[in-house]
Amino acid sequence: MYLSVAVSKINRWAVRESGDTLEMIERPHGGLSFVLADGQSSGRGAKAISAQVVRKIITDLAEGVRDGAAARAANDLLYAQRHGRVSAELVILSVELDSGLLIITRCGQTPVFVRLPGEEVEFLESESPALGFYRMARPVIDHVPLTPGLLVVACTDGLINAGSTHRQVWDVGEAIESLWQVDGSAQGIADGLMARALELDDERPRDDISVVALHVTSGPEVGPRRMIVEMPLPNR
Repeated sequence: MYLSVAVSKINRWAVRESGDTLEMIERPHGGLSFVLADGQSSGRGAKAISAQVVRKIITDLAEGVRDGAAARAANDLLYAQRHGRVSAELVILSVELDSGLLIITRCGQTPVFVRLPGEEVEFLESESPALGFYRMARPVIDHVPLTPGLLVVACTDGLINAGSTHRQVWDVGEAIESLWQVDGSAQGIADGLMARALELDDERPRDDISVVALHVTSGPEVGPRRMIVEMPLPNR
């Protein structure tokens, strides 16, 4: 099998710093984890919250802590330091090679869509509270077998709510299915969703938007790993 992961990310319009933080970490027993946190509100304050949460989680994951325990530890840290006054939405996508599973861990309402081979896109519901509000937080955890054709898309609420100021509502699951029929690659789906969200917001996003698309295909089991990062840089 072969894994492809693509990310598309943009700040809220006229805000220099995104309140979303995304990091990748290699797992001690093989595989990768992608940690996405959406800090409360936007701008520098939200960035400080989401970055703190993600740093805590990737440190724990690198030391072999399980995903659910790492999420709970991040909640404990945020609650202890901010006394329940701030929150962060969280999703962890972990490709675990020793078990052959994709582990999806969520706290809050971070949207996650799953398309199993031969099935339609499914939106995963979550009843878990966001991190930071309560002394105890129990994340929602789903286990999905790693199999060719698996597609998972995680995003922050800026994507879901795109166009809401103009009273435009769009079905992200339906958009994923349409993009899948045209270009089933992780990059094509991430870029296609971002393009549609920006179109709905008149190219001025009303909130930070982050999209992570993960796709498993049939492919070589040996060979080089590749990672490409592209981002605009301000002129000096």
